[in-house]
Amino acid sequence: MDDSPALRPALTHVRLLKIAIPVVLSNVTVPLLGIVDTGVVGQLGDPVPIGAVGLGAIILSSVFWIFGFLRMGTTGLAAQAIGAGDGAEVAAILTRVLLFGAGAGALLILLHPLIFWGVLALAPASDGVEALARDYLTIRILAAPAAIAGFGIIGWLVAAERTGAVLVMQVVQNGINIGLSALFVLVFGWGVAGVAWGSVIAEVSGLALGLWLCRAGFLGTAWRDWPRVGDIARLRRMVAVNADILIRSVLLLAALMSFLFLSARFGDVPLAATQVLIQFVYLTSYAMDGVAFAAETLVGQAVGRGDRGALGRTVRLAAGWGGAFALTMVAAFVLAGPAFIDLLTTAPEVRAQARVHLPWLIAFPLLATAAFVMDGVFIGATWTRAMRNLMIVSFMGYGAAVLVLVPAFGLQGLWAALSVFLVLRGATLIWRYPTEAQRII
Repeated sequence: MDDSPALRPALTHVRLLKIAIPVVLSNVTVPLLGIVDTGVVGQLGDPVPIGAVGLGAIILSSVFWIFGFLRMGTTGLAAQAIGAGDGAEVAAILTRVLLFGAGAGALLILLHPLIFWGVLALAPASDGVEALARDYLTIRILAAPAAIAGFGIIGWLVAAERTGAVLVMQVVQNGINIGLSALFVLVFGWGVAGVAWGSVIAEVSGLALGLWLCRAGFLGTAWRDWPRVGDIARLRRMVAVNADILIRSVLLLAALMSFLFLSARFGDVPLAATQVLIQFVYLTSYAMDGVAFAAETLVGQAVGRGDRGALGRTVRLAAGWGGAFALTMVAAFVLAGPAFIDLLTTAPEVRAQARVHLPWLIAFPLLATAAFVMDGVFIGATWTRAMRNLMIVSFMGYGAAVLVLVPAFGLQGLWAALSVFLVLRGATLIWRYPTEAQRII
């Protein structure tokens, strides 16, 4: 692979946006799927199937989410191999992640009765809902190998700056899911099982399409160079990178979940208002993910080449566009925030409570910009050990803020503690960045 400076694409605003924008559009399809699945079973006129699909989807999404580290770890490692001009390693990484996905998925299928028993014991529902949820989960778990391998394929495509292919993959997969769910439930009358089978077929179809989109990785023989694929040093690095990202992600989820659980202590209305406002957080994440993915890709390639200058320019580009996306979100929340609250709930008391805390959500994109951008930088550079350790520090800071601010200021203090967490994440990564960057030769 020729990686001479004359043939390298320039680090431009357009190049970054070509990576970022398809990611944002792809993210838009994610909530649509849940809305349609709920709407399809809602046509049955029985609340039990709705609850079963909702509960089952949350459980399985959480289980699959655990393996989301594979997407991020794959992007960083593959982008560095691309930057280094090591085409053989790029192909070998694709094989490794596919084998990992198949193995992890098979293990989940084997252990799923125990996993689902434990989860349902922690979050019990009515007998009818639990019975249908188990039926749903028993079918959906069959897609585990495809779903987990799909994370790796998406990471590999992102590393190659092919986020347009990721968008196609997501749109086709979700389109198949929506169409089959409607067919199986509304036409064939399969009920909850129909929604589950629609999802399984869609996941497998998505994997098949992903493999076709990655076909360049299978053109030579490097993808089946088994001594390279099974190289112990490379496998250890893959495990270490992904383990660090997993710990970071678990702590991030723990902070968000604890925030929701703590908000429940203030009563039903504050909890409902928090659930409404958390949608602003998701919207911000959908937008900022685009910049983070672009940073992962371009930083990984720069580090793979040992090009400190390209690293610095990438960070500046990502920071600039992260700030631009954040300001856009702030303006949207200022102008449309109250209307969005009213769209999500008709309860006057919930609307009023949500408006009280809306200023925190208006500030959220600006507070979160550094965290999103620098996460992308550290993942692309595979500085994952430092990222893991700094997440631990930030999580401890969040816990201290909760202990101090919540007793003093109630729910406002809880929002303030979450803001402290966001600022700490970004600030600690920025503080650590120069030290890590100096190590690039």
